[in-house]
Amino acid sequence: MANAPEHARLPHQPAGSRLIYGFHAVSAKLRQAPESVFEVYLSGDRKDARVKKFVALAEAAGVRLIPSEGERLDAMVGTRRHQGVVARVDATRRELKLADVLDSLDENALILVLDGVQDPHNLGACLRVADAAGAHAVVAPKDRAVGLNATAVKVASGAADTVPYITVTNLARALREMQDAGIWVVGAAGEAEKSLYDIDQKVALAWVLGAEGDGLRRLTRETCDELAQIPMHGSVESLNVSVASGICLFEARRQRG
Repeated sequence: MANAPEHARLPHQPAGSRLIYGFHAVSAKLRQAPESVFEVYLSGDRKDARVKKFVALAEAAGVRLIPSEGERLDAMVGTRRHQGVVARVDATRRELKLADVLDSLDENALILVLDGVQDPHNLGACLRVADAAGAHAVVAPKDRAVGLNATAVKVASGAADTVPYITVTNLARALREMQDAGIWVVGAAGEAEKSLYDIDQKVALAWVLGAEGDGLRRLTRETCDELAQIPMHGSVESLNVSVASGICLFEARRQRG
């Protein structure tokens, strides 16, 4: 049988490695833990300034760059939403810091913060929503939250590898660090007087959504710069956290044009 053409051959993934893709996820990994990035596959179709900046970052980190065709990248990750960049990384290292993500941005930040989500299906759905809305990261506490387990990764349908998922020891402190970095922190709360449509979401912004049923914890609520509600026009009083996340994040995208 004839050998497969070079562009169709997929790289072997050694045990302990995995693929991540998209500029935000790969750039953050290069900044935070370059030693965990084995190699980067980069499409030659893009020549814009963002790619040049990314190449400089990878070269400075001493990471091998492998020119690849778009079709090959599609086959590697099973989607065309890789933005022309795929990296093979150490699967045993998932830790990221928000500062590494913020340093890689060329637009105002859009962050989704989850306060104690316990259901892995909801976490996975929130990651999918965050990816679809172009959120730059999802932040969650290490304790009293489900964590990125196999179920959440599966439900996320690839978004766990495109949206940086950042866990923090103290959520209130992390929110204050965001505020110090110039990010406006808005908590979603049904009892809030202001509608989410009245919030200026063109600025650097973090949406904070609470756990299923309980909503935001007291300290989390008090740390937010302001609270906003999703106007409800039917008989139900609340929405699933992933649905609410989608409404908030896509309103930010609508305002940003």
